[in-house]
Amino acid sequence: MPPRYREALDAARRALTLQGASTERRRRFTHRLVPVLLALAVVSVVLGIVIGAGQSQSERTARDFAAAWARSNYTAMYSMLSPAAKKRVSAADFATFYRNATATATATELDPGRARDHGDNVRLPVRVTTRVFGTIDGRMEIPVSDAGVEWRPDLVFPGLEQGEQLTRRTTPPERAKILARNGTTIVSGPADKRVPGPGAASAIAGSMGSVQNAVDRAALYARGFPADYPVGTSGLERALETPVEGRPGGVLMAGNRTLASSRPAAAGPVRSTIDLKLEAAADQALAGRFGGIAAIEPRTGKVRALAGIAFSAPQPPGSTFKIVTATAALESKIVKPTTQFPVETKAIIDGVGLENANGESCGGSFAASFAHSCNSVFAPLGVRLGAKRLVDAAQRFGFNAEPKLDGAAMSTIPPASEIDTPLAVGSTAIGQGKVLATPLEMAVIAATIANTGVRHEPTLVENAPRRPGKRVTTRRVARTVEQLMIDVVAYGTGTAAAIPGVTVAGKTGTAELKSTVGPTAQNPTPGENSATPESNTDAWFAAYAPTKKPKIAVGALFVKAGAGGATAAPAARVVLAAAVGG
Repeated sequence: MPPRYREALDAARRALTLQGASTERRRRFTHRLVPVLLALAVVSVVLGIVIGAGQSQSERTARDFAAAWARSNYTAMYSMLSPAAKKRVSAADFATFYRNATATATATELDPGRARDHGDNVRLPVRVTTRVFGTIDGRMEIPVSDAGVEWRPDLVFPGLEQGEQLTRRTTPPERAKILARNGTTIVSGPADKRVPGPGAASAIAGSMGSVQNAVDRAALYARGFPADYPVGTSGLERALETPVEGRPGGVLMAGNRTLASSRPAAAGPVRSTIDLKLEAAADQALAGRFGGIAAIEPRTGKVRALAGIAFSAPQPPGSTFKIVTATAALESKIVKPTTQFPVETKAIIDGVGLENANGESCGGSFAASFAHSCNSVFAPLGVRLGAKRLVDAAQRFGFNAEPKLDGAAMSTIPPASEIDTPLAVGSTAIGQGKVLATPLEMAVIAATIANTGVRHEPTLVENAPRRPGKRVTTRRVARTVEQLMIDVVAYGTGTAAAIPGVTVAGKTGTAELKSTVGPTAQNPTPGENSATPESNTDAWFAAYAPTKKPKIAVGALFVKAGAGGATAAPAARVVLAAAVGG
């Protein structure tokens, strides 16, 4: 160590012993220490430069090549190849070589060591962390000329020699059981012969099958499984694929040589969040109709029931989306429950009439307008609110967020820049336009209001670590929206969801499946309580109960089945009643 560098270190150590010294002495010492510390910083930089300068050009090239490899930046790696190497392999094939090697090894991380010249090559130690084969330490001999890296196919993985290919043989483990929250077996058995339990267990278990698309096949192979191995394709088998599949074992080969080996490791039984009593209630409420029902616990986000297309087929949410619009309007202080609106049959926006259900007259207070689901109030309110605030509120509730459950579809709302006309904004505010939601998302929205404005990500694993929720809106706004939803069930469009002795908060929705914008718009809008079962509308209901200590939140959808109040509300009531004992 240079003497000046050692002196600076000694000075820094002495500074640590000055705590008991006088203030004046510390001040004088600090004044003297400043230039010393500056000198130390300069020396450190110089030493770094000297060390870097100590590397040859070949070593620096190999170092940069390995650093790009660690980032999976194959474009940068390819740019370092010599012109002769680039003639032997295209950029696309080069990237494919590395992607295939990464998938074959089930590699998750690559940590290159220090590059050093070794004859005509640069020797590079590399540590690879894999899913299946543990940690593999190897070294590579990278040929580097003045023109760049003289690449060969064996440079895709440490330990390979010229002419060798990286291959593997793997054996999948036994697939784990899936249990209900109370420990009852929902489904068990090997991947190719799964056996579901009876009743509601059979309905929620789901099915197994081969992966149908190339992206999923590649992901399965990268996890160590054969590309044609059976996986969950629906239900809990799909949603809990990762927890139940376990870890394969096998042998990783360099030509005929073994680089690494491991044994299969089965996962333990996975206790799901599913409550078979509520699942049976959801199946009963669905009654074989095309639709979906989701039920979740508001304070935790634990999914208690999933029936039908509860999380897999987004549809226009209709007036259930008015929960979002009301939240945004209350946050922006452009309304309060007592704000008065004209009693009208329709709102005219951009010369197009958006009518109330069955063309009825509707308005009065904001509370009454919400209870009776007045389009003539909410469409213009959306225009006042503006697309930016509307989209922001929707995204806080979970729209446009990648679902955390495998197999779940995203609920979406276009970016504000695409909701670019007053009519488009007004249509979006009433859950039409290009808004799409799943019953699970609408259950999350109801649960967020129930949980005083805090949203929890849905989870299907009972003992998963609990994560803090995200605040979507203020406690005060959430309580106001709750009262609006109580009114819906008390005297508005959702009275069919009422449970004697239990306060239920809810919102109906009747979504038109034809455009509400432009010449194809249907007017008048079908009623929340009176659309015929054969009508071209989806029936929705989002609710929770009881309101004081919410136990369950429900999102229900019936495709082309009529009105939210007439069809979805009584179905949701079945699940709500099963949860609260009503």
